[in-house]
Amino acid sequence: MESALEWNDEVREGVLKRLKLWQQCSKKPAAALVTELVEHLNTLGIALPSPELGELLVSQTCFDNNHPWMWKFTHHALSSRLLFPLQILSLLASNAIPHRHSHPHSFALFLPLLSQYAFSFHPTPSLSCNRKIVSSVDSALRISEIYKVRDLEIGHVFVLFFYEIVISLLDCMLIDWGFQVTFSEKSSLVAAGKGEDCMDIDRNVTQNFEKSEYREQIRKRNSFTALEVLERLTESRKATILLQSVLLNMPEKFNCLQQRLQFLESLELASSELKLVNQVLTKVSANMRGVSHFDYSLSKHRLVGTLINMGSCKIPLKCNYRFCQSPCWVPFDIYMENAMDSRQIPTKSAIDVLTEGIKTLQMLNQASWQETFLALWLSALRLVQRERDPPEGPIPHLVARLCVLLCIVPLAIANVLRDASEHNLSSLQASMESEYTHETKSDDSVKRELMSSVQVLGHFSGLLCPPTLVIDAANQAARKAASFIYNSMNAKGESGTGIHANANTKAGGNLRHLIVEACIARNLMDTSVYFWPGYVSTSVLSLSDSSPPEKSPWSMFMEGTPLNNTLINSLTMTPASSLAEIEKLYYIALNGSDVERPAAAKILCGASLGHGWYIQEHVIHHVIKLLASPLPPSHAGSRSLLVDNMPMLCAVLRGASSVDTVHILSLHGVVPTVAAALLPLCEAFGSIKPTSNSTGDESSTTYMAFSLAFLFLIRLWKFCRPPLDLCITELGVAVGGLEYILSLHNHRVMYSQDKRKSNPNLPESASVKPVYIDSFPKLRALYCQYKSCVASALSGISTGNSIHQTGNMILSMIYQKITKVGISSSNSSSPTSSNACSSLINSVEDAFQRPMLPAWEVLEALPFVLESILTACAHGRISSRELTTGLRDLVDFLPASLAAIIDYFSSEVTRGVWKLVPMNGTDWPSPAALLPSIELEIKAILTHVGVEVPNCSSGGSPVMLPLPMAALVSLSITFKLDKSLEYMHAITGAALENCASGCPWPSMPIIGSLWAQKVRRWHNFIVVSGSRSVFRQNNESVAQLLRSCFTSFLGTLSVSTSKLTSECGVNGLLGSTITAPGAYPYVSPGFLFLRSCRNIHNVQYVNDIIVGLVTEYSNELAGRRSDAGSRHIKSNESSLSLAAQSAKEVATLGASLLCAAGGMLLVQELYKETIPTWLLSSRDVKKNNDSVASYILEGYAMAYLLILSGSIIWGVGTKLPPGTFSRRSRTIEVHLDFLAEVMEKKISVSCNPITWKTYVCCFVGFIVSLAPVWIQEVRVDTLKKLALGLSRWNEHEIALSLLHRGGLAAMGALAELVTVIESERMLPSSLSNLY
Repeated sequence: MESALEWNDEVREGVLKRLKLWQQCSKKPAAALVTELVEHLNTLGIALPSPELGELLVSQTCFDNNHPWMWKFTHHALSSRLLFPLQILSLLASNAIPHRHSHPHSFALFLPLLSQYAFSFHPTPSLSCNRKIVSSVDSALRISEIYKVRDLEIGHVFVLFFYEIVISLLDCMLIDWGFQVTFSEKSSLVAAGKGEDCMDIDRNVTQNFEKSEYREQIRKRNSFTALEVLERLTESRKATILLQSVLLNMPEKFNCLQQRLQFLESLELASSELKLVNQVLTKVSANMRGVSHFDYSLSKHRLVGTLINMGSCKIPLKCNYRFCQSPCWVPFDIYMENAMDSRQIPTKSAIDVLTEGIKTLQMLNQASWQETFLALWLSALRLVQRERDPPEGPIPHLVARLCVLLCIVPLAIANVLRDASEHNLSSLQASMESEYTHETKSDDSVKRELMSSVQVLGHFSGLLCPPTLVIDAANQAARKAASFIYNSMNAKGESGTGIHANANTKAGGNLRHLIVEACIARNLMDTSVYFWPGYVSTSVLSLSDSSPPEKSPWSMFMEGTPLNNTLINSLTMTPASSLAEIEKLYYIALNGSDVERPAAAKILCGASLGHGWYIQEHVIHHVIKLLASPLPPSHAGSRSLLVDNMPMLCAVLRGASSVDTVHILSLHGVVPTVAAALLPLCEAFGSIKPTSNSTGDESSTTYMAFSLAFLFLIRLWKFCRPPLDLCITELGVAVGGLEYILSLHNHRVMYSQDKRKSNPNLPESASVKPVYIDSFPKLRALYCQYKSCVASALSGISTGNSIHQTGNMILSMIYQKITKVGISSSNSSSPTSSNACSSLINSVEDAFQRPMLPAWEVLEALPFVLESILTACAHGRISSRELTTGLRDLVDFLPASLAAIIDYFSSEVTRGVWKLVPMNGTDWPSPAALLPSIELEIKAILTHVGVEVPNCSSGGSPVMLPLPMAALVSLSITFKLDKSLEYMHAITGAALENCASGCPWPSMPIIGSLWAQKVRRWHNFIVVSGSRSVFRQNNESVAQLLRSCFTSFLGTLSVSTSKLTSECGVNGLLGSTITAPGAYPYVSPGFLFLRSCRNIHNVQYVNDIIVGLVTEYSNELAGRRSDAGSRHIKSNESSLSLAAQSAKEVATLGASLLCAAGGMLLVQELYKETIPTWLLSSRDVKKNNDSVASYILEGYAMAYLLILSGSIIWGVGTKLPPGTFSRRSRTIEVHLDFLAEVMEKKISVSCNPITWKTYVCCFVGFIVSLAPVWIQEVRVDTLKKLALGLSRWNEHEIALSLLHRGGLAAMGALAELVTVIESERMLPSSLSNLY
C-alpha cells in the first residue's frame, strides 16, 4: 500500500534528531529504539520499509559518523524489516569496501552484516518503492553502466549486486595480501579499480594510522574475515543459482570471476599466516567451480527427470544393419526419401536442412558425433539402395539419390564442422573455458569422430554394394587408394608389389570408397584413411600391372587438345575431377569461338553436373553464372547481345532442364537463383520478332530459346507445388508464387552482400543483384493474365484489338487443314458464351503460313484461341482428332505455348463447366485395353498397405473425362519419348496429375492406362502413381495408411498375420526397395504416404490421426511394460527406461511423418490447436490399459512429439531466417501461454491429471535441456507463471531451469522464485541435480 504521507525534509529532520538523541543519551536497547522509531513512522503514515530511511541511516553510519551504536541500530532495523537489506548492503558496500584501509572498523562491521543479510530479498508490492530501491542501488554500484542493462528491475539488481560483491571480496583479499593483479575488468567497489589517484588518497590517509598496531591488526583480520564470509556465501545453494544465472546470461562477465579463480588456484602462499587459509581458499574455489561444472540434465531421482534424461541411442557397431538401427534416427530416412519427390521443388537447400537436422538429432538423441554421423551415412546408403530396381518413369532416379549420398551429406557435415569451429573461435575470443560449456568439442575432435563413423561403415557390407551406375567409379576410387599405398610404400623404401590405376583391375570398390573420396575432396578427412585395415583388398594390392593408365579426356583437354566431336562426347560423358577443369570450361563458354561456346556449355551441363559429386556445388555455381552473366567481354555488333549468345544459352538450358538435373538443382537450394537468372532471358527472347519463316537450326531459333527458358521458369514456380507450410505469407508476399521465389533470391542477395561487407575475402555469388518482376513488363503482364484466368473465366476482347488480330493469325495456322466452311457453318455457342472467341473463328483467313510474332504476343492471345477451338470441338464444328492435331501444331510452332495450354485447360477442368466426353477409341483415345488391370493393380497396392477403398472400377459404364482433360491427355500422348523433350514431359506430367485432382476418382486410372498403352515400360510407375489419388479427399484412407505406417515401423498392437509386420523398422516403413518383386508393384506404406501426403486436401486431419496413434501406441506400451495385474510401471529403472524409449520412438515417427506432410503449417497447428484440444478434451475411448503408467507415457510421448516436430522445422539454434524465427517465437509463446493459463486455473483441462502434469513437466524439461534458445523468445511474464505453477507441483528444478534459460530479462523472476522457494523451505536438497 502506498504511504499516506510522503517522505520529506520535515520527516527526515525529525528522524535524524531522534537518532542523534538516542545515540548520545539513550540507554535503551537498540531493539527497543527500533520499535519506537517504527511506531513514530507509523503515526506519520510513512510506509515501511522505507528506502529514504535506509539512505539516512547509512549516511549516519560511515566515515565521520561512524559509531558502533549506529551499526547495531542498523542491524536491528534490518532484522525488524524496517529497511531493505539489498539497499542497505549496496550503500554500505559502496562506502566500506573502497575505504577499507582508512576505515577498517567500518569494513569489519560491514562484513557480518553482509554475511547475514546478503540473501535477504523481499520485494514489496509497491512499484514506486521498488523503483526507488533500484535507483538507490544503481547509483551506489553503477550496475546499469557496468553491465549494460536497460530497464533494471529489482530482481536484476539483486543478482548483479551479489555477483559484484563476490568479485569485490576476491579483489579485496588479493590486493590486501599484496598480489599484483591485472584482470580484464576490475571491481568498481575496490579502490584499485577507481584509478591511481584514489589509491594514492587512500594510502595517504592510511599513513596516519600506520602507527596504530591495533588498526593494522584489524586490517589484516578483515582480509581473512572477508575470505570466511565469501566461503559462507558461495557454499549457499542460493548463491550457486544466482551465479549460474550470470554464467548463462552474461558469460563475458562471468569470465571475470573465472580469471580470479584461476589466479587463486595458482597462488603459492609462502608466509605461515597465508598458509593457514589454504583450506578455506580450496573450499571457495570448489564452490565457484561448482557453478561452472553444472550440466543441463534434470534430477534423475524424480520420475520426470528420468523420462527426460533418456540415454543416447547407442548403435551396435558389429551387428547386421537391419537389426542394429535405432528408430530415433528415422527423421533422416524420412526427410531424404521425401526429398526425392520430383513433384515438389523445395526452395530451401537440402544441405541447410540436413545441417540443422544433424545438430538437432545429435542434441535430442544425446548421441556422440560418431553415432550421429554413422546414422546419417546409413540413412543415405539406404536411400541409394532403395533405388536398385525402381519402376521406370519420368522421375529422378539414382542420380539424385547419389547426389544426396556423395554431395549433399558431405556438404552438410562440412557445415557442421564449420559451425563447430566458429563456435570454438567465438568461445576462445570470449575466453570461455571448455570446462564450463556444454559438450564443446574442437572441430578436430568432431572430424575424428566423422572419420571413425566412415570406418565403421565397413561393418555394413549389405549397404555398400554399388549400383551398376557407379561400379566403375567405385572401382576407380579403390584403385586410387591402392596406388597411393603403393607409392607411399615405394617412397619409404618398403618392399611391396606394385599396383597401377589400370581400368581392367578388379578393385572391388564399394560405396564407402566413393564416400571417402567425397569427404577428401571437401577436406573432411585426409589420405591417411587409405591405410585403414581392409579398406583396399589384399587381392588388389597383390596385382601387378606395368601398363600405363589410360589417359583421361580431361587431361587431354587441360593439355590444350581442341574441342573436336570425339573429345566433346568424351568430356560430356565423363565428370570433371577438379575445379580447374570446370573454370577453364567456363572461360571457353564465355569467351570461346562460336563453335566452342555451345560445346563448352554442353559439356558443363553433362556428366560433370549430374555425376561430378566431388565438385558438384562448383559446377552448379558456374552453370548459374553462365545463365546470369552470358555476355562475352569482347562482344561487338548491333544485334541483341543475348541473340549472339543464344546457342550457348540453349545448350545450358537444355542440359539444366533434364528431370535429374532440375532435381539436383533443387537439392542444392538454387531454385530462387536460377529463377532470377531466367527472368531476363525470358523477357529478352520473348520480345524478339523472328526474322524469317524458316525454322533453321531448331536449337538456335528464338522461339526455341524462349521456350526452353520459359518452360524451365514455369517448372520452378508453378509446378513445384511447395509444401503446405508455404501457403502462408512470408517475407511480405504470398508464398508459392513467382514473387515468393524472387523474394527468396533477393533476401539471399542482401544476406550475401552483408556478409561480404563484414568479410571482403568471401567469393562473389553468381548473381549479386536483386531481381524484381516489375523490371520485366512483358513477363509481368502475362503473369497477371495467368492469375486472372485462374481466378475467373475469360473476358471478351473487341474486334480489331491487337490480341484479336494475333488470335486470327494463330487460328489461321491451326486451321490450315480445316476448310473455312467447316469452321463457320455452325452457331457459336460455348459454355462460356464468349463473343470474342466467336469473332475470332468467323474471321479466320486462308493464310497458311506461320505468323512471325514475338513470343509474348503469341502467349497473350492463346487463352482466347484455346477457348475458341475448345468451344468449336464441344459443338462439333471440329473433331477431337482435329483439336488434338491443332494443339500439337501449336506446340510445334511455339513449345512455350504448352504452358498456356496447361494453364487454360487446368482452370477449365477446375471450373467444371465443360461436358464429359466418352473415351471410346472413336472420338477420343480409349484406355479399355489396360484399364481393368490398372484398376486391379492399384487396388492391390492399396490392400497391401492396409487401405480399403470402394470399388474404383468403371464397370460397364462408359469411360468419361471432361473435355479439357481429354484434350490435354490426348495432346500429351502425342509427344515423343525423347530425352531432348524432357523439358516438356516434366510439366505435362505434373499438369495431368494436378488436373486429375479436380476430377472424379477414376480419372487417374484412365490417364494412367492411356500412358501405359503408349509406354509399356512405365507400367509399374503409372500404377504406383495412380494409387496416390485415393488419398486426396478420402480422410478414412489417409487414416488407414497412417496406421499402416505405424504398424510397419513399430509392429502391431495385437497379434496379426499382416505382411506389414514381417520387417519392422525403417525398411518396413519405407521398403528396402521402392517396389517389392512380384506380380504387382507393391510399395511400402511409408513410401506411399510420402508420395501422397502433400496432395491431401484436408491435411490438418493428419495432425489428429497422428496424435491419436501416438496416444494409442503409448497406452499399449505401458501395458506391455507393466507387471501383470498392476496399475504401475515396474519399479526398476530399466523397465521405465525401456517404456519411455519405446514411447519416444512412437513420437519420433509421428513427428517425422507430420513434418513431411505439412511442414511448418502443420507444426504450428499442432502447437496452437491440436495439442491444446487434445488436452482440453475428455477421451471417452475405451483403453486397453487404464493405468498410471499409460497416463504417464501419454504425456511423455505427446511432449516429445511436440518438441521433436518443432525442432525438425525450426531447429534448436539461433541461425534462422527472419520469417522462420518470428513464426517460431510466436508459436512457442502461444503454446506456453496456454499452459500458463491452465496452471493459473483460468482454463480447465479434461484429460487425466497425471497426463497433464507429465506433459507439462516433460515439455518444459525438454525445452530446457534440448532447445534452451526457444525460452529466450518467450515473454518473461509467461515464464514466470509457468515456473510458479511448476513450483506448486514441487517441480522446483524444472521451474528454476526454465527461468535460468530465460535470458537476461528473466533474471529478476529467477531471484524472486528462489526467494519464494527458500521462504517455504522447499529449495532442492542438492544443487548438483538442479539441471
